[in-house]
Amino acid sequence: MPTLDPRIDAYLATVPAFALPILQRLREDVHAACPDVVETLKWSRPHFTLDGKLLCGMSAFKAHCAFGFWEREGAAAGKAGAMGDFGRIETLTDLPSRTELRRQVKAAAALLQAGAPRARKPDRPPRPTLAMPDDFAAALSAVQAAQQAYDAFPPGKQHDYLDWVQEAKREETRAKRIAQAVEWLSEGKSRNWKYESR
Repeated sequence: MPTLDPRIDAYLATVPAFALPILQRLREDVHAACPDVVETLKWSRPHFTLDGKLLCGMSAFKAHCAFGFWEREGAAAGKAGAMGDFGRIETLTDLPSRTELRRQVKAAAALLQAGAPRARKPDRPPRPTLAMPDDFAAALSAVQAAQQAYDAFPPGKQHDYLDWVQEAKREETRAKRIAQAVEWLSEGKSRNWKYESR
């Protein structure tokens, strides 16, 4: 009988209705294939560890789920441009058969236990350089703590804010994002601070 983490039960209680049977099936298959896994939460998402090392994890989003192995050799290769090893999982039919999924879990577990080095992810193209918009620059300069925090961040964290502000399609959305960015920055928070603290 697997040991279930109540935090994962709580997570499953919050996912969209379409995602629940998908994540329950993934959870069942991981435990069936590898009875020694331990459930945990990492980055606010359900994960499974083996011998204290990450084996795989799953997530639910608004319109799809994702599942991925940490040791990719011997597991699915993943789909180009998609998160996880099975791309966008929108229904149970997007998953491999139970037999195939369990085979992949066993293969990933064997790789992990063998101590093989983690497979290197393919290189991503560099992120484009984004210019500081005038409205965001004016809002930052009006709050000294926000400006100082932004200036102290590495380029990647600055990019996260710039991208978030610039991708807003409506002016009202953009104004709200700028106000939220200034508030978070004045508290020294990065754009993705909610996920970094867990």
